[in-house]
Amino acid sequence: MTKVQDFLEDHKEELTSYTTAITRAHGAHHPEVFEVKKLYDELEVLRKSSEPAALQPIFEKLRQVTKNYEIPADVCPTFKATYDWLAQADYLSQE
Repeated sequence: MTKVQDFLEDHKEELTSYTTAITRAHGAHHPEVFEVKKLYDELEVLRKSSEPAALQPIFEKLRQVTKNYEIPADVCPTFKATYDWLAQADYLSQE
């Protein structure tokens, strides 16, 4: 596996839980988190079965949806951690 695949595997439990949690906690004020959850779920499916290059379109969409993983001022630490981990995975996918 590659660095990004290893990273996503290492953080799978948290990212799965956190992407769900932020939809519940912040979906009303930050509807983009529903798309973040959907895209993360796609990443998780492709992570095991595809070449790392197949992940790039998903990371491109995540960058667009999250405005390059910009953390809104009114969110909780779980939201921040989610975006930080996704940004780190995105970075690793480009190495």
